[in-house]
Amino acid sequence: MIKITLPDGSIRECEKGSTPMDVAKSISSGFARNVISAKFNDVVLEVTTPLEEDGSLILYTWNDKEGKKAFWHSSSHVVAQAIEELYPGVKLTIGPAIDNGFYYDVDLGDKTISDKDFPAIEKKAIEIARGKHDFKMRAITKAEALNTYKEQGNEYKVELIENLEDGTITFCDHDTFTDLCRGGHIPNTGIIKAIKILSVAGAYWRGDENKTQLTRVYGISFPKQKELTEYLELLEQAKLRDHRKLGKELELFTFSQKVGAGLPLWLPKGAALRERLENFLKKAQKKAGYEMVVTPHIGQKELYVTSGHYAKYGEDSFQPIKTPKMDEEFLLKPMNCPHHCEVYNFKPHSYKDLPKRFAEFGTVYRYEQSGELHGLTRVRGFTQDDAHIFCTPDQLDEEFKNVIDLSLYVLGSLGFEDFTAQVSVRDLDKPEKYIGTVENWEKAENAIINAAKEKGLDFIIESGEAAFYGPKLDFMVKDALGRQWQLGTIQVDYNLPERFDLNYKGSDNELHRPVMIHRAPFGSMERFIALLLEHTGGNFPLWLIPEQAILLPVSEKHEKYAEKVLISLEKHEIRAIVDKRNETVGKKIREAEMNKIPFMLIVGENEEAEGTISVRRHGGEDLGSITISAFEELVTKEINSTLKSF
Repeated sequence: MIKITLPDGSIRECEKGSTPMDVAKSISSGFARNVISAKFNDVVLEVTTPLEEDGSLILYTWNDKEGKKAFWHSSSHVVAQAIEELYPGVKLTIGPAIDNGFYYDVDLGDKTISDKDFPAIEKKAIEIARGKHDFKMRAITKAEALNTYKEQGNEYKVELIENLEDGTITFCDHDTFTDLCRGGHIPNTGIIKAIKILSVAGAYWRGDENKTQLTRVYGISFPKQKELTEYLELLEQAKLRDHRKLGKELELFTFSQKVGAGLPLWLPKGAALRERLENFLKKAQKKAGYEMVVTPHIGQKELYVTSGHYAKYGEDSFQPIKTPKMDEEFLLKPMNCPHHCEVYNFKPHSYKDLPKRFAEFGTVYRYEQSGELHGLTRVRGFTQDDAHIFCTPDQLDEEFKNVIDLSLYVLGSLGFEDFTAQVSVRDLDKPEKYIGTVENWEKAENAIINAAKEKGLDFIIESGEAAFYGPKLDFMVKDALGRQWQLGTIQVDYNLPERFDLNYKGSDNELHRPVMIHRAPFGSMERFIALLLEHTGGNFPLWLIPEQAILLPVSEKHEKYAEKVLISLEKHEIRAIVDKRNETVGKKIREAEMNKIPFMLIVGENEEAEGTISVRRHGGEDLGSITISAFEELVTKEINSTLKSF
């Protein structure tokens, strides 16, 4: 008999050789019908895999992240089989699950796949799925694996196998299809009820621009047709909310090939919106005791060698800038934290000076691959709402909780109410990914977990997601369409203070290392505004939107009254404009609706005579004719209801 420990701590005894599905059935036959994947002793495996020893078992359904991952990975095998049958001679490479669905990279030779071919691939894939073929894993020797793919002339699989150790290689079989695979599949193809091919794109083999360009086929699948229908409807809504589309329509930002890919240009309305966001956070930061600093856009290469950023990201950054001076090199700033360490080092500190909280809206630069650039969410130059807190170990808990409060205030004021906190810790199996001592990592991870518990956050722990210098707390926010995004991060760092030899004099008159907290509630201004655009559909909170009201004179003779109203609104800090174009009021209203202006204020003969304005809210609600002061009170009240004081 072996002992199986379940997530709730309960232990079940079963015969050696029992499978995860056997354990699921012992819990409940209804539950077992929904189980599609499992993890045993931190290894993902099939629910049909025999268990030979004591261990911890997690059973996954479609509703679990790992369950979806297994479902979509299995679906990539089915789609690969469909492509192989429809395009004889195709060479398959890799087909992983991704956040929403899966992809498979294929070498089609002289053939192509376009959207007109999608229905045929989907039809063939569903035909295969309906066969209810079991996914079966089998071990294979390295020599056998190499022979299999050499006979097929598939140099991609051969390259993958050459980098694997003999005794660790497995194939997955279903129906007549075989693929090199580590595992992690659903029981059989019949569970897949709906498949949609979403798009195709070019992708270089191993991400190397000097290697063959493959065709990447993106798809998604579901256990019910209804769920696919709902997902496609969501995609259509997402297209309407695409920040690139809205950013152009609302004249917020643009890009220019002459300036360079991934380098956004902020137009007047967008720049004003950014400024309001910055001022909003600056006001809260001032109350929280932060001091603003300004650092250069470049720094000497040695600065980033000291911090560890050059070793970690140097190859993916813009190349060093050489100066006329021999052996002098600078880098475009990839991070603000090394600069802030030097700000701290400006003068000696006592424990009485701490904590020191340095904040900056600092622009950084990273050379993202051109194929990975995406509007404002993936750019090469972006501004972080960065701050670094230098404190004593005794102050760490309180400071971290204060940053949580600030982050929650930011998210709440901008309508992001649905979120999960994610504690990102190191991968214990890959210590080479991180700098610093095990002792400091344990202290940092425990500090974050304890703070999250004390603040009552709903949090999860994700192994392997920490930064290379320290663990972090990320806010995983759901937008209006139910999509999850990472917004805002707080990190605890014992390592950079060590690398930069930062210290303070303690009450014992000895020198001690401060602890460093990295935090950015927005993350980056570019990405935050992009997600806010898609979350709100361009209908920003009233306090933030570029133009809160537009005055629409019925005719030219009412323009003077409109200007008089405008002056009154501006005195009450209400942002408004007057539309003096020689167009009908109806057309002006339609265009104001398209521009998502919250209030349309129509002024004609009656309004001028009575000293009122006729108010129409964005979306069509008619508020009738009211006094200017009543409208001003309405706007102020609405702003105060969403923008709470910190």
